[in-house]
Amino acid sequence: MELLDEFLPKREFDSYEDFYNSFSLRTPENFNFAWDVMDRLAGTKASERALEWCDEKGAEKILTYADIKKLSNQAANVLTGTGIKKGDPVMLILKRHWEYWPILLALHKIGAIAIPATHLLTAKDIAYRCAAADIVGIICVDEEKIMTSVAEAEEKFRADGKTMLRCKAFVRSVHSVSPPAGAGAWIDFKPLMEKASADFAKPERLPSNDDIMLLYFTSGTTGMPKMVRHNFAYPLGHIITAKYWQQVVPGGLHITVADTGWAKAAWGKIYGQWLCGSAVFVYDYDRFVPQAMLEVICRHKVTTFCAPPTIYRFFIKEDLKKYDFSALKHCSVAGEPLEPEIYERFREGTGIKLRECYGQTELTVVVCTYPWLEPKPGSMGKPSPGYDLDLVREDGSSCDTGEEGQLVVRTGKRAPWGMFGGYYRDEQLTQSVWHDDIYYTGDMAWRDEDGYLWFVGRSDDVIKSSGYRIGPFEVESALVEHPAVLECAITGVPDPERGKAVKATVVLAKGWSPSEELKKELQNHVKRITAPYKYPRIVEFVTELPKTISGKIRRVEIRETDDGKKTDGAD
Repeated sequence: MELLDEFLPKREFDSYEDFYNSFSLRTPENFNFAWDVMDRLAGTKASERALEWCDEKGAEKILTYADIKKLSNQAANVLTGTGIKKGDPVMLILKRHWEYWPILLALHKIGAIAIPATHLLTAKDIAYRCAAADIVGIICVDEEKIMTSVAEAEEKFRADGKTMLRCKAFVRSVHSVSPPAGAGAWIDFKPLMEKASADFAKPERLPSNDDIMLLYFTSGTTGMPKMVRHNFAYPLGHIITAKYWQQVVPGGLHITVADTGWAKAAWGKIYGQWLCGSAVFVYDYDRFVPQAMLEVICRHKVTTFCAPPTIYRFFIKEDLKKYDFSALKHCSVAGEPLEPEIYERFREGTGIKLRECYGQTELTVVVCTYPWLEPKPGSMGKPSPGYDLDLVREDGSSCDTGEEGQLVVRTGKRAPWGMFGGYYRDEQLTQSVWHDDIYYTGDMAWRDEDGYLWFVGRSDDVIKSSGYRIGPFEVESALVEHPAVLECAITGVPDPERGKAVKATVVLAKGWSPSEELKKELQNHVKRITAPYKYPRIVEFVTELPKTISGKIRRVEIRETDDGKKTDGAD
């Protein structure tokens, strides 16, 4: 019996309806992904490839399951030697360096709380997170800016009379030629890991399934970051992610484009993929170059690929016909809605149909275009097993077919596999979105006559103009069909007559220049494709859109810039 059979009683399904109604998972007591999955795979598939890594400068590394076990044991010995123990929160700022994986698994083995974080954090950001989560250890890459921010955050806490870090370590890059500034005050983690014992005893007292395994600070597209807590059973929820959405295959090679600081890495770079027998591929880069990523995908014979829409927007500007995609079997997309234009252009270039998905850091795959469903470009798909979904009006009543409402998860019968346990240390915030056995996603959508769900926008992003409700995605989808538009964001700006006026912030494709004539052309283009009242009365051309490190557009930043600012637009 394969390992996956222990958790997934039924693997094959006759239809989407069979999948939705019959899917179930077995969750063992005191489940621990590092001990119960990775160490067991190290016993049964010791010499098989688990992780294949390369960077933009040409360095490469392959780790087997046996290597992963050894390295995670060595990392666990280093961590416990610094005083890290069960329940301790430890922040990891490791970008896409291969060391992230054994160190994360080491924290799981110890029973500590891992807090993955982006390398773009400032000293203020780090101090905020340390105070919010009582972080006792930080392990980061050996970049002076990051290490300086960590040191400044620690100094702030010392000045406030607080002690913070038991472990302050850096992981040296393969391209480092000298120790980073201030290295004497730090632990150089990798040499210690290499010298540590490859044996690490399994603790007698393991965490329970309800104990916190991961804390994710949300990307902050609106408001201050929230601490999303996930327990030790969380990895099992991503069997659905990997097997039925990303469609990874045993012995295959999967890449999800995501920084390790965000929850998308948990979705696509570790748990579900290894549970389903696929190796994980990591492309470690600082600057995204479409041609370079396409060449890496082909050269390493990646079999399954997942990325946010931003990546595909750049891909379709390339001559996809010149690349050898013979090994590539399946591509998926998530993070933001996918414009139909991108779907069609990518399919024409590769022959592959993109399959969309909707989820949140708080959840797993909520809605998806599963294998039994024919994609409808622009639609998220249908609900995932375990998710009792509804669309509700402001008064809480259920919406009719075709009617926009807020997407909610009804949890009266059971919470979905992998759903968060609430916001850490903020019961009031948890209660504000999850009460009366209903979790309010804050996202607006509608359902068509076939049961497919269509994303409209965050409830905060929906624009109310002259009595109309306008979702940004429909207008954005219309704009990107124009060859001049590389990407765009639709927001509302204050308007004395309409309440809000629709504004388009546009990044132009190569070969196009801003002009009043182009503004008019784009406005008329939207009028032809959508209802006339939805066209952007204001068009602003920019060189780039504000985004989170995970690639999501920060419309809130655009709104904050525009609020109170008088902007002239054409009617």
